[in-house]
Amino acid sequence: MRSSLLSVLKALVVLILLNVVGNIFYTRADLTEDKRYTLSVPAINAVAKLGSPVMIDILLDGNLPPEFLRLKDETRQLLEEFAAKNKSIQFAFVDPLKDAASTEEVIAELHGLGLTPTHVMVDQGGKVSQEIIFPWAIINYDQKSVKVPLLKNKIGTTTEDRVNNSVQHLEYAFANAFAQLNLTDKKRVAIIKGNGQLEDLFIADFLTTIRDYYNLGAITLDSVANNPQKVLDQLREFDLALIAKPTEAFTDEEKFIMDQYITGGGKSLWLIDQVAMEVDSLYNENGTAMAFPRQLNLNDFFFRYGVRLNANLVNDMYFTQIVLATGEDNDSQYNPVPWYYHPMVFSKNDHPINTNIEAVRFQFTGSMDTLPNAYSKKILLQSSPLSKIEGVPRQISLDIINTAPDKESYANGNKPLAVLVEGEFNSTFTNRVKPVALNEVLDKGPANKMIVIADGDVIKNQIRNGRPLELGYDKWTNNYYGNKEFLINSLNYLLDDNGLINIRTKQVAIPFLDEVKIEEQKNKWQLINIGLPLVLTLIFGWAINALRRKKYSR
Repeated sequence: MRSSLLSVLKALVVLILLNVVGNIFYTRADLTEDKRYTLSVPAINAVAKLGSPVMIDILLDGNLPPEFLRLKDETRQLLEEFAAKNKSIQFAFVDPLKDAASTEEVIAELHGLGLTPTHVMVDQGGKVSQEIIFPWAIINYDQKSVKVPLLKNKIGTTTEDRVNNSVQHLEYAFANAFAQLNLTDKKRVAIIKGNGQLEDLFIADFLTTIRDYYNLGAITLDSVANNPQKVLDQLREFDLALIAKPTEAFTDEEKFIMDQYITGGGKSLWLIDQVAMEVDSLYNENGTAMAFPRQLNLNDFFFRYGVRLNANLVNDMYFTQIVLATGEDNDSQYNPVPWYYHPMVFSKNDHPINTNIEAVRFQFTGSMDTLPNAYSKKILLQSSPLSKIEGVPRQISLDIINTAPDKESYANGNKPLAVLVEGEFNSTFTNRVKPVALNEVLDKGPANKMIVIADGDVIKNQIRNGRPLELGYDKWTNNYYGNKEFLINSLNYLLDDNGLINIRTKQVAIPFLDEVKIEEQKNKWQLINIGLPLVLTLIFGWAINALRRKKYSR
């Protein structure tokens, strides 16, 4: 008895010592194969800068389907890792619809805050029901709030892929939000005007979104004719220039100012239409319109960077839809139809910009070529393998929807549509007569980046009742595309100095049970789980009794 008590006391002393040592030398171990709970250095830096209490509400609680329960668990474990790095972080899971007097009012209120719900079909024993879920988190810090989307929807993905994509996105989503809350010195983005670029109304959603990250300003290039040095000086106050679908030619003077801005280290994001064609032009009695080359006088400019924008149209078997009216007046019906000139472009997931994004919608885009030179060029997006190019001028007709495509002609696809160029840029005007006099002319600059996209409509949001809709949303088909996320990633990559966006390349794989196999083998495993313990209990009981009888029968 005494020895047993001594053993128990020794065990208690060892446990107490282990707890004391554990508190002094606190550590956490990530035993997952993909190290999904090991925070990257940029993520740790982002959260370490937050001082006062950080309150996080995760609207992911209540009666959740299995995939969302998994997302909830992964979110909790990731936030525990962030909380381990910064003790100011506190989080709680809440059900926004629990005890709500009016579910409709709560949904409308949350929707008004930009927290769009997800409708999920739940199958429980053959009974199908629809659940409304708000997969969002709201971070509150120092009188500021940031919304964090938790769910990544992609066209054609399975349940497992949807959860994997969402979990893979979590670390970047929260780290980006923490960095946004701590922003004190925002970088500046210049919206270039003066060459028939898109009006602010048509890029309003994108500008509203990036305003949380960057300070915005407008620079008008047509002022170059009067005072080129002043325009360049103003432009150099900005970190990046955004050129959204110019429709009027650039003068040599304007190109020279942009050239000197870029050679001096200014980043740039170009969205260029080399063909003049809009889908609205087809809505006439004949249902036809002519597509013409657009003369922007930028060919030599981009040629120096190793990029050629072609005056053609990409016709793609992976298409998005347009809506056409059929019938007469009050009997009209609006039906979605395939439109081969509006490619639906899926990413190869091979760069922080294009990893884990929804398909991007292009409209009457041309193709691009990359040319050999000293600069690094990365194709971010390209047309599908089943695509082809068509030259212009060309008559475009709505009758194309009534003609079966010749699939054999779609053999040479994969045309570049968006390209990232990086390197120490040389001036396009080196060894050339300068169109205007400047105080200082640069022939070679520091390491720099630019992105060129062969379609200006990638950034264009639709309008309803005079108000801009979310970029990437098509009001006619009610589909969402990944245009906004792709452009935000592009901007963040060009201006990201701390490597935060590189978190997007982190690969996460969540193992799932095979639902088909579960259904097929359900009875078998129920029998094993219930029957096997009973059988083993009986066997052990019989064996023990047999041993006891043998022992005490002597």
